[in-house]
Amino acid sequence: MNLLSSFRHRVFPPTVSPFVLFTQRRWKKPTVSAQTRLEDRVRDPYLDKFMTHLKKLKLVLEIHHLMSKRKRGAFVSLQLMSRWRNILGLNVPIGSFVHKYPHVFEVFAHPLRRNTCCRITRKVKELILLEGVAVKQQELEAVKSVKKLLMMSVNGTLHVHALRLIRRELGLPEDFRDSILGKYSGEFRLIDLEVVALVGIDDDLGVAQVEKWREKEYTEKWLSEFETKFAFPINFPTGFKIERGFRDKLKNWQRLPYTKPYERKEVIQVRTCGGIERYEKRAVAVLHELLSLTMEKMVEVDHLAHFRRDFAIEVNVRELLLRHPGIFYISTKGKTLTVFLREAYRKGSLVEPNPVYTARRNMSDLVLLGRRKTKQLLACDKVKEEKNIVVHEIYEEGKRQGDWVIPFLENCEENRSP
Repeated sequence: MNLLSSFRHRVFPPTVSPFVLFTQRRWKKPTVSAQTRLEDRVRDPYLDKFMTHLKKLKLVLEIHHLMSKRKRGAFVSLQLMSRWRNILGLNVPIGSFVHKYPHVFEVFAHPLRRNTCCRITRKVKELILLEGVAVKQQELEAVKSVKKLLMMSVNGTLHVHALRLIRRELGLPEDFRDSILGKYSGEFRLIDLEVVALVGIDDDLGVAQVEKWREKEYTEKWLSEFETKFAFPINFPTGFKIERGFRDKLKNWQRLPYTKPYERKEVIQVRTCGGIERYEKRAVAVLHELLSLTMEKMVEVDHLAHFRRDFAIEVNVRELLLRHPGIFYISTKGKTLTVFLREAYRKGSLVEPNPVYTARRNMSDLVLLGRRKTKQLLACDKVKEEKNIVVHEIYEEGKRQGDWVIPFLENCEENRSP
């Protein structure tokens, strides 16, 4: 039956109805969503490159964190490190990754087991300690940042889990629940194990960062108060196409009044004239202030979702950020999406750096050296060996600290030899 039907179609081809030829297809308007905006956005090469560098630094810090958990010592064999490949999300063998950064990882042979081991170099450890010192020096600033976040919340409370997610961005120590929230009991009060409340409101802190820019624009550029009272700094990326009517819409949006983050929380009627625009503009102001309180003016987009209910910004955060490319920039480099405050960066560097940012940038620069300047690294090792030889000559006549372990090591070598 199949052969007969195929033969019939070859000899007598089916005729096409004239109604099919002249049917009209309705043109469908292309859908504009957060995903399409993310794909079609104008990219910033400087911020994307900076995010790529941070990705490498995060891998190094994660390896250091896994090494520090080891009780036997601050070194790990490469065989054991190969099991961390899935945890770290590496696409290359762990040995190749370690040998790629000699300024960060020191590869050596174990004196007893003779297997290849790895440890963090002394210079990286010093930079990590410097970062800890910078975080300790910025403790009062971190306290002010947490207070301002609590003042922006609707009920004056925040979940400790949400603060823990952006702990590093805010410059908080790892044990901030005890060292910050517990230490400053006159400022914070733990209602529950995972909820922190503000004890008293400080009116001096109730000024947003964007207000300083508005005052500067008003005094230095002689702009009218009507133009600057509710405006935001706009910096479009290179190559951004301005469509017809976009400037008028932007000018009207800049003049649109809204409830500021630290003001009394008013119920905005969404159905009223300009209600949706005012509601979204307040959400933009809250996110702008949150990013201004961070050390590097950047936060992962997924972490912002944990503040939506406390800050009363029940909107699609990613879509809101993409609708304002002159204020925010979302980078897709890395495992997750990261949002930057565009006005705070210039050519991939922070305009007003702080000690914590400087310490982290120095670590990133050391990672980016890669295999370069390895001769200087070898020269430093030779200087260390010479210093050890000098100490050995000085204390050669008497006993030195740690000599008791030498016979034990020699016996272990004799037992291992056949």
